[in-house]
Amino acid sequence: MNAAALLLVAYLYPGVNVESFFAAAIAALVLGLVNAVVRPILVILTFPVTLLTLGLFLFVINALLFWLVAELVQGFTVTGFLAALVGSILYSLITLVTSWILFGGKKS
Repeated sequence: MNAAALLLVAYLYPGVNVESFFAAAIAALVLGLVNAVVRPILVILTFPVTLLTLGLFLFVINALLFWLVAELVQGFTVTGFLAALVGSILYSLITLVTSWILFGGKKS
């Protein structure tokens, strides 16, 4: 589902480009690993800045990690920081909505 979300981001925003579903799947996998391993370390290290900006610096961290994954994965490109920022926000919103639809819509 995350690969499909990444393809949708590339379709909606021209600053993000994904060449194939395979590239999207690899990028989604690497993005998940980076978010699980690197992001918590960056959040802890930048906590004072995050506190001063009332949490808005987390958008910068997400954009930088999105951009990092684009640099690591062939077939997944981001044109710059602004594209990474918009792409990471769109990706987060799309995965949030799809997760809510698939898993959180009904509780029994």
